[in-house]
Amino acid sequence: MTPLATTAVPVTVLGAGAWGTALAAQAATHQPTLLWARDAAQAEAIRQTGQNQRYLPGLTLPSALRVTPDFDAAIAHAGGAGKGLIIVGTPMAALRETLARLPAGSAVMWLCKGFEAGSGLLGHEIAQQVAPQLRAGVLSGPSFAQEVARGQPTALVAASRDAALCQAAVQALHGSSLRVYSSPDPVGVEVGGAVKNVLAIATGIADGMDLGLNARAALITRGLAEMTRLGLALGAQVETFMGLSGLGDLVLTATGDLSRNRRVGLRLAAGVGLSQILHELGHVAEGVYSAETVLHRAQALGIDMPITAAVVAVLRSELAPRDAVAALMTREARAER
Repeated sequence: MTPLATTAVPVTVLGAGAWGTALAAQAATHQPTLLWARDAAQAEAIRQTGQNQRYLPGLTLPSALRVTPDFDAAIAHAGGAGKGLIIVGTPMAALRETLARLPAGSAVMWLCKGFEAGSGLLGHEIAQQVAPQLRAGVLSGPSFAQEVARGQPTALVAASRDAALCQAAVQALHGSSLRVYSSPDPVGVEVGGAVKNVLAIATGIADGMDLGLNARAALITRGLAEMTRLGLALGAQVETFMGLSGLGDLVLTATGDLSRNRRVGLRLAAGVGLSQILHELGHVAEGVYSAETVLHRAQALGIDMPITAAVVAVLRSELAPRDAVAALMTREARAER
């Protein structure tokens, strides 16, 4: 795979966590790319060492990748409306603040997955609320940051109702190790990216309890059904859930050893308390923070999500993992569809 066009597209990535840094590293192989780090000391360390030791230790970043702690300079690099692409690589908790700071007309896509704590909003809903003047969309799909940073083959989907924005993202990011598809369904892409983290915790619990591969397959399949039901109720397209940001991301996050959400489930199955697990991780596991919001939005819409409800009960310490599994297995039989 090669870039679709030779035209330079300035790319600014806001957020020097693992995923933001990894995507910036890939973009820098064929586009002028600037990575913004909120912490000036972190930005200087990346410049000096050529590595993001905190989030991607041991991985050398491209020499062409520039780093700055200056937010205004980072935005200016993207060239204003209609020129470059801004990618928000912050956690979901910082998306609202970040979008509100961007100039009107900016082309922006975010990487964060989940529902906003408190409001229960998805990224596109936040953008409509605080920055409707932006050309906005989401970039998602099955992708571990470490593999993207190492240049291992990865496929993502750029989703927006703005077809020109999707094409700009493809032109900016599609390259020799990163394949970017486009989608007109940001709702479905965001629901998939949010719910798969919760389902990965469930699968981690089952694997930690050594319930077997049959149980894993059942959880992934029935979890996909839950994800799809919620997505359709929120206005998504059913086909999206059979794509990269639905089934693809779910399989990766539920089974991959690099998945933080899966690790949360494994440790819960081992009887470790949630606070200790999060301390051990040292990184955000979005499923922990999204689970209750996913369940609340489903309940408000009258959508049945029993696996999600079981995960919430375990995270709240209302049920032990084994009791949560027993509750799922003793549910009344029903038709698959």
